[in-house]
Amino acid sequence: MIANTPGATLGSSRDKPDEDYCQKIFEQLSARDIRYFFYIGGNDSADTCRIVSEVSQQAGYELRAFHVPKTIDNDLVLNDHTPGFGSAARFVASALLGDSLDNQALPGIKIDIIMGRHAGFLTAASALARTEHGTGPHLIYLPESVFEIDRFIADVDRVYSKEGRCMIAVSEGIHDAEGTSITQMLAEQLSGSVERDAHGNVQLSGSGALGDYLARLIRERLGSKLRVRADTFGYLQRSFADCVSSSDRKEARESGQAAVQAALDGQQGASLTLRRTSDDPYTIEYVPVPLQEVARKTKVMPKSWIKDGCDVTDDFLTYVRPLVGELPQVGSV
Repeated sequence: MIANTPGATLGSSRDKPDEDYCQKIFEQLSARDIRYFFYIGGNDSADTCRIVSEVSQQAGYELRAFHVPKTIDNDLVLNDHTPGFGSAARFVASALLGDSLDNQALPGIKIDIIMGRHAGFLTAASALARTEHGTGPHLIYLPESVFEIDRFIADVDRVYSKEGRCMIAVSEGIHDAEGTSITQMLAEQLSGSVERDAHGNVQLSGSGALGDYLARLIRERLGSKLRVRADTFGYLQRSFADCVSSSDRKEARESGQAAVQAALDGQQGASLTLRRTSDDPYTIEYVPVPLQEVARKTKVMPKSWIKDGCDVTDDFLTYVRPLVGELPQVGSV
């Protein structure tokens, strides 16, 4: 049953260990004669695993530390994709599919804010919700492109004038030309400070401020009588048990098995990576790499997968479809 349950059931941590913290870890491991350390997560987790591995060597504690990938952000370098992403992307695409139907029934402008600090893969996956020409999302904004307010308003006006409605998918990590996160700017204006975790990351998913801000801009620029609504998906997309991708479930299990086998074969201080070997049929392989090649690095959407700053290309859809799987079929009248 655990194998079919979102990874949140294993627990989580945002701690960044120092030497004293690591010594406490080694004391607990030593008391139980544990010599294998598997740490599951994204790039911050890879860095934590690197710290534990390096401090264990300095302390003379024999330990094989291994990082196992898992992040819905899909932002680990050297990986085609990461376990967790496919299921979260399936949630996003399914939610936009239903939201677009609602927007067709009661036309207006709808904004959905989706997770993604520096990488827009999750927001980009919303494009899978398009079932036919004219269905949403009509506009997709990612952190890999500079977010310009005037361009955004013009895009919305263009789509609304043509379709009589507009569905918009926006990454929480969109930023201005200076690289400042719009969400961070709003948080500082509202409270004078921002919340950060132990790794220094600004918390972006704690409120609906970004969606409310964009909705207000649209009303101010395009007309106060427009029906404009905004939702922030927030933490719902991280562990929605009914939206598990079949390939994601399979690869999460295989990743753990491959990491254990590599450690038993003598590898240490490594991170397991997933490499795609074919699109059709879809196949992957598991390749261990040194932790230093993954930790403290971030993969982002290739520019070639972003279209006109407000959409994605067919190449991205070819990439993401096997990770998400078939979506529910819907009809229209």
